[in-house]
Amino acid sequence: MRYYYAEHQAAYQRLGHEGMTQWNDLFGESWTFDDFPNRVFLESVLDRLPASGDVLEYGCGTGPAACFLAARGFRVDAIDLIPEAITLARQFARQRGVTVNFSVQDVCAMPPGSKQYDVILDSYCLQSIVTDPDRASVFTAVRDRLKPNGHYILSTAMYDPDRVYEGDFRYDATTGICYERSPEPADDAVQLDNTWYLPHRRHLRPDALRAELERAGLHVIAQDGGNVICTPTKRG
Repeated sequence: MRYYYAEHQAAYQRLGHEGMTQWNDLFGESWTFDDFPNRVFLESVLDRLPASGDVLEYGCGTGPAACFLAARGFRVDAIDLIPEAITLARQFARQRGVTVNFSVQDVCAMPPGSKQYDVILDSYCLQSIVTDPDRASVFTAVRDRLKPNGHYILSTAMYDPDRVYEGDFRYDATTGICYERSPEPADDAVQLDNTWYLPHRRHLRPDALRAELERAGLHVIAQDGGNVICTPTKRG
């Protein structure tokens, strides 16, 4: 089982059992399904996007951003790793009378695809994709599926000097990787100071995130911390 699966499966199972609607509910935050964390950012970029364009959202969770865009006329495909998340997303889309093509898929292992999108959206998924190979796989999938004039719209958690990593967590300032202690060796585990850890989050500084995106063939045209707008780098 990959490092990013168990936590997210448990979270969406709990959401379903306790009648919650989206990820931040688990932490007692004040967001709602229709007032989700990156809504203001999405509203600010709508005028850059083609009306009724084709959108792919990966790591969609229960689908608030996907439903938001579908309600505004976009044709939305949305994927998530966790079946329980997709079950909830379909339910919430039906309640709102919007059409979204939801499916279960791992963005780190997407097969080759021919469909091209005007917009590819990440609503706070990327920080949970931690290792260099997995992030490279994601950016390759994004780059290959964006239309030449398409936009990659990204919201991700960033390094925060006030965030405290304690207890079972350990932060590597060089890579931006936060590790969580593992009781035993497991897939993707690494050994640090004779203790096993699993990749947990990646919290980069803005300049490091920008450099990573540029190396992946994505041209950053606007960035405000972890809110980023990219276009594909022109190929010569």
